[in-house]
Amino acid sequence: MRLSDFDFDLPEELIATRPARPRRSARLLVAEAGRTLDAHVFDLPRFLRPGDRLVLNNTRVIPARLTGIRHRLNAEGETRARIEVTLLAPRGDGSWAVLAKPARKVRDGEEIGFAPGFSARVLGRADGQLHLDFSLSGDAFDAALDAAGAMPLPPYIAARRAADTRDRTDYQTVFARHSGAVAAPTASLHFDSELLAEIAAMGVGLTEVTLHVGAGTFLPVKVDDVSLHRMHAEWGEVSGEAAAQINATRGAGGRVIAVGTTACRLIESAAGPDGVAPWHGETDIFITPGYAFCATDGLMTNFHLPKSTLMMLVSALMGRERVMALYAHAIAERYRFFSYGDASLLLP
Repeated sequence: MRLSDFDFDLPEELIATRPARPRRSARLLVAEAGRTLDAHVFDLPRFLRPGDRLVLNNTRVIPARLTGIRHRLNAEGETRARIEVTLLAPRGDGSWAVLAKPARKVRDGEEIGFAPGFSARVLGRADGQLHLDFSLSGDAFDAALDAAGAMPLPPYIAARRAADTRDRTDYQTVFARHSGAVAAPTASLHFDSELLAEIAAMGVGLTEVTLHVGAGTFLPVKVDDVSLHRMHAEWGEVSGEAAAQINATRGAGGRVIAVGTTACRLIESAAGPDGVAPWHGETDIFITPGYAFCATDGLMTNFHLPKSTLMMLVSALMGRERVMALYAHAIAERYRFFSYGDASLLLP
């Protein structure tokens, strides 16, 4: 497979910079065996059956984007530089791996101040990332980050507008529980409490799992031979209760429908010949056409970037030709794309 197999032309105006309001009013492209339907997210119960199960990713996005100032004294006096930092992941020694812009403006050992009493010292750097030791930890760090940080909007939105207070709720799911993601599980952004209650009332099970989505989800594939690409690792957990619920649904003939590629990748990481097992750790599973799904019978997901690993995942589920036809339909019908865009329901 070549990277060009997953390319398509997208009009720039179809990239959504704000979500639909209310959440459930987003459009939903439904792809079932032999038919394609235009609907809305509030129509989702029409396409579910009693005994089915939705798997939801309950990760919480942290306000991981910080703006700070680096002060430096030299022979010419004091100089200042504005530094933008995006948290990526905590490290074993308590420091954080971050992306910094511009990283060349700060030296190892220097401090970046973000707010009174909230700063970080640069411990070192590797693989394009800085390692920062923050002045606060625990609850104090969480409170300072919440006050000083901004939501880490995807690059294709951040290039068009800055994050604001609306994103604090817009870029967070209504069932977010466990902090640690620096990108949202965006298919889940379409749900509100009322829709979840309606789905549960019709006899569809709801199972929560946790995968902390990393900034690596936006990294481009840089090799033309797809088999040579290496995925970034993300931490996740499937509890014993969640595994049992998924196995029971499949055993009874119900469909397990992952809400989002993150939930799909996680339950596939936990799946084997005997079903889904309790699991936690880092996963770098890379799902491409030819992959045999073990736990996923359907997928609700947004529309993805050209030549992305997520295009490869949905092509593995539905077939590349069908996916390319679905995307051509979505573009012709003016669906909104990417994180704040519309959704699709893929039922092979």
